Amino acid sequence: MHNFFQELEWRGFIHTSTPGVQEHLAKNKVTAYIGFDPTANSLHVGSLLPIMGLVHLQRAGHIPIAIAGGGTGMVGDPSGKAQERKLLSIQDIESNLVGIKKQLSQFLDFKAKDNPAILVNNADWLTKLSMMEFLRDVGKYFSVNEMLAKESVRARIEQEQGMSFTEFSYSLLQSYDYLQLYNRYNCTIQMGGSDQWGNITSGIDLVRRHKGAEVHAIVFPLITTSSGVKFGKTEGGTIWLDAERTSPYKFYQFWFNTDDRDVVKYLKFFTLMTKDRINELNNLQKESPEKREAQITLAQEVTKMLHGEAALNQAIKATKIFFGGEITDVNEKELLDIFSDVPSTEISKDQLGGLGLPVLDLMVTAGIVKSKGEARRMIQGGGVYLNNVRIAEVEKRVGIDDAFHGKFIVMRKGARNYFLIQVT
Repeated sequence: MHNFFQELEWRGFIHTSTPGVQEHLAKNKVTAYIGFDPTANSLHVGSLLPIMGLVHLQRAGHIPIAIAGGGTGMVGDPSGKAQERKLLSIQDIESNLVGIKKQLSQFLDFKAKDNPAILVNNADWLTKLSMMEFLRDVGKYFSVNEMLAKESVRARIEQEQGMSFTEFSYSLLQSYDYLQLYNRYNCTIQMGGSDQWGNITSGIDLVRRHKGAEVHAIVFPLITTSSGVKFGKTEGGTIWLDAERTSPYKFYQFWFNTDDRDVVKYLKFFTLMTKDRINELNNLQKESPEKREAQITLAQEVTKMLHGEAALNQAIKATKIFFGGEITDVNEKELLDIFSDVPSTEISKDQLGGLGLPVLDLMVTAGIVKSKGEARRMIQGGGVYLNNVRIAEVEKRVGIDDAFHGKFIVMRKGARNYFLIQVT
């Protein structure tokens, strides 16, 4: 048990909150919620900050609600979007919700004795809401002038393509969620990213006008890296929470490669480590940044939390392989994952022949060097590796027995220049 608001404050979660929310949390065991958009069958690392907000809420003894937006997902949130989202089918949304529920279960305890987390789908009430009920019970409480003044609406209206009525109504639908959760679960706090502030305050207004009740909001900062890039965006694309879309190894690497300027901030955001331990890692980072102790700890903590101990150990082993460790006990999928971003080429099994192909020829054929002379000099200088083992003899032959699973040969020149040769 700890003070929830103070915990969020020192970790840097609080961007804005409504007046009185601290007192409300101090006096009551509260129920709070965050919505998650089912636009894909997996959440991504951008969803981790709100997820961790719910984790801290539950650890403080309060009750977290995660809304899977099966209803609002049919409309699409216009916040921060330059154009209307592609509308998903009911079947796609239902399929996406299955994956999202599974991921949320990795972080929240839905079987806790005193404050179990709750997972709801807003399709349960939004799809049953008739147009007449919507206009009478929701629409009449909102001024069009107020809605037009909201940033998410104003920015789109000023653009040439404008905004559809479907998107314009999104804020009202999200407001109705808050009213429903207040009625069903006495939910009195909504949390989310700072881009949701306008939608959240609309919900606060609706609950106040309908029920005469005071409810609250806490919004989190939108994270950008120190280089100015939106958090979670990489050259390789989105970092997903689903292991099938982003492997535990790739997930681990994402955190391991965190910039020195960001790592302490991420330790506060995405782990449950204490202030003292994070301060200790901060000092180690300043004293010996080359050891990357903070990045290693961050990668281990977040990967274990999402994927578990066994997947973490595999990710650590794969990382050691990429940094020159012995290549053992890896299956085809893991090997391809480790070396997915390195240059690759194909060579036929017949080219290797019964006696194998001279390594000098193999290096030229695979495009590792331009000539046998260059290959010879590199081997004599101790800079060429076969399957992460240094080649000592220029007369070395490489045969099918050197291929992992009979399909893959890993060559390396220097410290990090890998080449993957696939035997066909």
